[in-house]
Amino acid sequence: MESELPAAIQFARRLRKYQRGILASTIYPMNSSILEGVNNKIKVIKRMVYGFRDSAYFFLKIKAAFPGKAR
Repeated sequence: MESELPAAIQFARRLRKYQRGILASTIYPMNSSILEGVNNKIKVIKRMVYGFRDSAYFFLKIKAAFPGKAR
Protein backbone atom coordinates (compact mmCIF):
# COMPACT_ATOMS: atom_id res chain seq x y z
CA MET A 1 0.00 0.00 0.00
CA GLU A 2 2.90 2.35 0.75
CA SER A 3 4.61 1.85 -2.59
CA GLU A 4 2.16 4.13 -4.41
CA LEU A 5 2.30 1.82 -7.43
CA PRO A 6 -1.24 1.26 -8.70
CA ALA A 7 -0.65 -2.43 -9.49
CA ALA A 8 0.88 -3.14 -6.07
CA ILE A 9 -1.93 -1.31 -4.30
CA GLN A 10 -4.55 -3.28 -6.23
CA PHE A 11 -2.74 -6.54 -5.41
CA ALA A 12 -2.57 -5.64 -1.69
CA ARG A 13 -6.28 -4.80 -1.62
CA ARG A 14 -7.15 -8.15 -3.18
CA LEU A 15 -5.01 -10.00 -0.65
CA ARG A 16 -6.57 -8.20 2.31
CA LYS A 17 -9.60 -10.50 2.53
CA TYR A 18 -7.33 -13.58 2.51
CA GLN A 19 -4.96 -12.17 5.15
CA ARG A 20 -6.13 -14.42 8.00
CA GLY A 21 -5.71 -17.59 5.97
CA ILE A 22 -2.31 -16.59 4.64
CA LEU A 23 -1.02 -15.77 8.10
CA ALA A 24 -2.48 -18.96 9.58
CA SER A 25 -0.81 -21.11 6.92
CA THR A 26 2.58 -19.55 7.63
CA ILE A 27 2.26 -19.82 11.42
CA TYR A 28 0.79 -23.36 11.45
CA PRO A 29 2.27 -25.28 8.51
CA MET A 30 0.15 -28.42 8.23
CA ASN A 31 -0.22 -30.83 5.36
CA SER A 32 -1.67 -34.23 4.67
CA SER A 33 1.39 -35.81 3.06
CA ILE A 34 1.70 -38.63 5.62
CA LEU A 35 -1.96 -39.53 5.25
CA GLU A 36 -1.68 -39.48 1.45
CA GLY A 37 1.29 -41.84 1.67
CA VAL A 38 -0.64 -44.26 3.87
CA ASN A 39 -3.62 -44.20 1.51
CA ASN A 40 -1.36 -44.83 -1.48
CA LYS A 41 0.34 -47.78 0.23
CA ILE A 42 -3.04 -49.31 1.10
CA LYS A 43 -4.11 -48.98 -2.55
CA VAL A 44 -0.94 -50.73 -3.68
CA ILE A 45 -1.55 -53.59 -1.22
CA LYS A 46 -5.14 -53.76 -2.43
CA ARG A 47 -3.94 -54.27 -6.00
CA MET A 48 -1.47 -56.93 -4.88
CA VAL A 49 -4.07 -59.04 -3.03
CA TYR A 50 -6.71 -58.73 -5.74
CA GLY A 51 -8.42 -62.08 -6.23
CA PHE A 52 -7.83 -63.49 -2.75
CA ARG A 53 -11.06 -64.43 -1.03
CA ASP A 54 -9.82 -63.95 2.50
CA SER A 55 -10.34 -60.34 3.63
CA ALA A 56 -8.52 -61.11 6.90
CA TYR A 57 -5.34 -61.62 4.85
CA PHE A 58 -5.79 -58.14 3.36
CA PHE A 59 -5.99 -56.56 6.80
CA LEU A 60 -2.99 -58.57 7.99
CA LYS A 61 -0.99 -57.21 5.04
CA ILE A 62 -2.00 -53.65 5.97
CA LYS A 63 -1.05 -54.20 9.61
CA ALA A 64 2.31 -55.63 8.54
CA ALA A 65 2.96 -52.63 6.29
CA PHE A 66 2.45 -50.17 9.15
CA PRO A 67 4.11 -51.56 12.26
CA GLY A 68 3.38 -49.44 15.27
CA LYS A 69 1.70 -49.77 18.61
CA ALA A 70 -0.18 -53.02 19.06
CA ARG A 71 -3.75 -52.49 20.09
